Amino acid sequence: MLNIKWDDKGLVAAIIQDSATGEVLMLGYMDAEALKQTLESGHAWFWSRSRQELWHKGATSGNYLKVKEVWYDCDADAVLVKAHPIGPTCHTGERSCFFRRLNSADL
Repeated sequence: MLNIKWDDKGLVAAIIQDSATGEVLMLGYMDAEALKQTLESGHAWFWSRSRQELWHKGATSGNYLKVKEVWYDCDADAVLVKAHPIGPTCHTGERSCFFRRLNSADL
């Protein structure tokens, strides 16, 4: 599929960004089928590394990601999905998965 450079497990990192605000919402992984479903359906799909299965974001929670655009980087080893979130993106109920700040004192 395209020029995407899949890793040794057949996955590519997918950064999800709010299409309106630019906020980074989550990082997931897509296999070729997840990327195809994302492009064709207009909703974000991922490969669940823990469950080893295709995963339609929001199918159980109702917190869908409506895809506006999909880009890939200069090395073709990551994709950027610009999406409109329907509800919180994080499984914890937070708007973004990136809600914890890391400081040097934490190391």
